[in-house]
Amino acid sequence: MRKGSPNPRAPLRKRKLAAPTRLGPAGLPIRVFVADDHPVVRAGLIALLGRRPDMKVIAQAAGWPEAVEKVVQLRPDVAVLDLRMPGMDGVEAIRLIRSRAPSTRIALITAFLGEEDVYRCIRAGAKGYLPKGSSREELYACVHAIHRGEAWIPPAIASKLAERTGMPGLTLRELDVLRWMVRGKSNKEIADSLNLSEGTVKTHVNHILKKLGVSGRTEAVTQALRDGFVHLD
Repeated sequence: MRKGSPNPRAPLRKRKLAAPTRLGPAGLPIRVFVADDHPVVRAGLIALLGRRPDMKVIAQAAGWPEAVEKVVQLRPDVAVLDLRMPGMDGVEAIRLIRSRAPSTRIALITAFLGEEDVYRCIRAGAKGYLPKGSSREELYACVHAIHRGEAWIPPAIASKLAERTGMPGLTLRELDVLRWMVRGKSNKEIADSLNLSEGTVKTHVNHILKKLGVSGRTEAVTQALRDGFVHLD
């Protein structure tokens, strides 16, 4: 055997695979805005999000007036915001952002909120809620989920929220599917958007129709919009 030639009997070394990333639809990182009035918490969020090649923090703020102004100006894909910041009421700030920058999806990351707080925030237009103390994996998953148009709410709160909003037992996944139905998407388009099989989406749609007590998609969409538990983005 010549020097430098590979030994055919030598065991193959396993290649360490890089963790998969999910870029935005255009193949670009998700543009994220971060606001928190605690400098250490804000710096920690920016550092965690900055580690990801599929996410890019484009700006930050330490209070609501600055956050609203920058989000409206920059139109990030996702805004990760602490609800309790100085300058104005958080729920009113969410309404302002949603009216002036409707393409930006809002995730709240704050100390544990009660059912009433979450209800008001979701009604104002927030898409997700992540308690402080959550893992970095949960943070990344939350950003990706709401960027895709899905909801991200802790299950215990989601079930109570469903009762408050008149959703008769809809799961988070069923609510996600219903949101895409409201946008006029077919089962195949919903499956592609949510990384599900078309058969799974069809099952979710059937469950939605049964739980809402309606006979078709059009009636389900009409009821969802009328009762206000799903909104057009």
